[in-house]
Order: sequence, then C-alpha cells, then structure tokens
Amino acid sequence: MSDQALTTWLLDSDPALRWQVERDLVGEPPEVWEATRAKVATEGFGARLLALQDPDGQWAGGAFFPAGHDFQGGGGQPWSATTWTLNSLREWGLDPAVLRERRTAELLAENSRWEYDDLPYWGGEVDCCINAWTLANGVWLGADVAGIADWFVEHRLPDGGWNCEWVEGSTRSSIHSTLNSLKGLLAHEVATGGTDATREARRSGEEYLLRRGLFRRLTTGEPVAERVSRFTYPMRWFCDVLNASDYFRQAASVDGTAPDPRLAEAIDLVRAARQPDGTWLQSGRDPGLVWFEVDVPAGEPSKWLTLYGTRVLAWWDA
Repeated sequence: MSDQALTTWLLDSDPALRWQVERDLVGEPPEVWEATRAKVATEGFGARLLALQDPDGQWAGGAFFPAGHDFQGGGGQPWSATTWTLNSLREWGLDPAVLRERRTAELLAENSRWEYDDLPYWGGEVDCCINAWTLANGVWLGADVAGIADWFVEHRLPDGGWNCEWVEGSTRSSIHSTLNSLKGLLAHEVATGGTDATREARRSGEEYLLRRGLFRRLTTGEPVAERVSRFTYPMRWFCDVLNASDYFRQAASVDGTAPDPRLAEAIDLVRAARQPDGTWLQSGRDPGLVWFEVDVPAGEPSKWLTLYGTRVLAWWDA
C-alpha cells in the first residue's frame, strides 16, 4: 500500500483505534481526534463493553476470572472479567468520567474481591501483573491505590525487576512481570507525580529490561521465547519487543528523553516484521473466552499492530 492507502485503511476502523491514528500518525489537531475519542463511549468496541457491565460494577461477575470459573478446566485464560475489561477500556481511551458517573470505583470497592484470598479489589493481591493493572486502572478511575504503588517498591527483586512467581520463592525477575509492573508505575506517575521511591523503582525496572535488550536472557544471551518477535493483539500480559518498545516510547515522552540506544536490536525486530505493504500481521490470538473479537485472525494484516509498529518506528526514526 502507498502511505496514503495505508492511512486510509487504518482510519477505517473502530473509534478506539481511529482516534490514535488521527493523533499519532496523521497529526490531526486535538479537536479532531478528541471528538473521535469521545465516541469510544457511544460506538463500537467501547460501547459494547460498557453495555456488558454488571449492576454491581463488575464484568462477568468476577475480579480476574468470571464468576463460577472452572479452574480445573481447559480452554485458556478467560479475558472477560472486570480487570481485563477495564484494561481494554482504559487502553482504548475511554473517558474515565463515563465510569465515574456509574460509581464504578466505589461499586468495585463494595462488591469485588480477588479470587486470591478474597482480598478487596483496590487493595491488590500478590501477583505483580494483576497489581500493575489494578494500579493503572485505579488512578484512571480515581480510586485510592497508593498502597499498591508502595507494594511495588517493597517487592522489587535484587536484579531490579519483578516476578509474579516471587510468592513461590523466585528471586529472579521476569521480563513479562517487569514490563507490566512498569506500565502500572508509569500510569501512577503520570496521574500523581509518583514518589521518589516509585520513580526510582521505575528506573531500575527499565534498566533491567534494557540490559537484556528487552528480550534476551542475561545469562546466555538467548531470546526468552520465540514469541518475542511475533506480535499479537490484544497484547495481554506477554512481553514481546513491540509491546516493550511501545512502553519505552511512552516513557520517553513522559520523561522528555531520547530513545535509549540499547533498544536498537528490539527495534530491528519490529522493523523486520513489517510487511512490504507497511502492515504487521496478527500472529495468533491468545486462547480463552472473550466478549467479542477486536482484531483479525492469525496471518492477516492487523490494524492494531500496524498502529503500534508504525508509531514505534516513527518515534525511533525521528
């Protein structure tokens, strides 16, 4: 596709994606992309998820898993419960005022408990990734999640990152847990300014990933997994080089810094995955229950991944 054809193709999309194309790729003025962003609440994917909210503030009757989930059954992780739904709405740019008018934060405080030890929703639990998403969703909705931000300072591992398996005794960080933890800390910092301790924790987690080029084992230099250079949307919890590079793009914008040279190999992998027509292909969606599909099947050009890939390369190449 020509650049114009690619842009036209990307703009022919759900408001959740289109406003980001208008802002980040086309350079439309705020009055244009903000008007599109407002439609997330009334049209398409965002409106569909809003319509599925339970009267008690949850989705699918549960915090991280749907009510009545069979933990012994197969079929993969279900992606329909409250935390995953809030993640999507936040990432799609829904105005949090929509959920604040519904008293969502208050209702979750009253009605939602984690499947782990029946802990209260806005207090978090023991999983780094779950706590990171709860931190980001909490500051977005105006909930008191300062305790979760402090939790990340207290649970940082000696190598500078985090691992959801710390509760099982792990003392080495995970690139996946660390990336998700960093996203939560960045969202907290943007919303509140953070504290000296949380800002320092974010820097150490970034250094953990950068020392590994975002995807390599420090001990052997081998990739953590083949999937690090095969991209999927929705990105969920997995640290691939596109997901991680986009985090560093956002962090650099907040910090006012240039891209770190240690990202170069990861960026090369992002660039290598771009097809001759300028698109990126969906590599395969994670299995598990969803409310509805928001991207194409495996092997087809993905508008979401093309937005992310184009945006990352434009940032790096600038």
